[in-house]
Amino acid sequence: MYRVVLIDDEQIIVEGLRRVVKWADFGCQVVGTASDAASGADAIRAFHPHILFTDIRMPGQDGLVMLAGLRSEFPNMQVTVMTGYRDFAYAQEAIRLGVTRFLLKPTKMDEINEALQTMVSRLDRLPLEEEAEEQSQSAGSFIVDQALAYMRSHYREKLTLQTVADCCYVSQWHLSKLLNRYAEKSFYDILNAIRIQKAKELLSDPKLKIGEIGEMVGYADTAHFARTFKKLEGMSANECRNSLRR
Repeated sequence: MYRVVLIDDEQIIVEGLRRVVKWADFGCQVVGTASDAASGADAIRAFHPHILFTDIRMPGQDGLVMLAGLRSEFPNMQVTVMTGYRDFAYAQEAIRLGVTRFLLKPTKMDEINEALQTMVSRLDRLPLEEEAEEQSQSAGSFIVDQALAYMRSHYREKLTLQTVADCCYVSQWHLSKLLNRYAEKSFYDILNAIRIQKAKELLSDPKLKIGEIGEMVGYADTAHFARTFKKLEGMSANECRNSLRR
């Protein structure tokens, strides 16, 4: 039996799908449901479904990031999106990330059955290794872009790999693997590079003390900031400031 997870913030839709679709006729079984992206990602990691039906426009959630994260981590999982969001560019991006079907609500039963049959047929033909790898690469690159954007916006905070992974709906080990593959750096190497670059920009303001700049870019420990700055720039922060005045 192929395992199925259903994600939608409208409980009536989840229950309707679970009860009305003749899952057994397709060799499928619903093993989990969720009402938001975060709990949906947890359900997917818990049940490892072969098939996912999901909305990607849920309150407070970036559905494309969730989708990219899941497709990157589970490249063979077949996905059908059911949404009331009518945006062609959004649909195109979802399909590029590997969605099997993009269905608009209200969705007809024959559309659901066709999507389910298509996903089951694809699973029956697996391994589709080349296609899965291509889609996984697109999703992985998308997730890395999202992670880097988040780090550039939140570098002042106490960031951890887990924090950024949670925002991208992937596990921390998977994000670490993606960063090493696509950015060719570790999480902390990337974070330190972002912080030190911001520190260099702040050094041009003579009113700011070196210790203050370190705190402003996310270093609670001044000594750690000093060591990291010298390691990356080959000179101390004070020497860098003096060079900017010449």
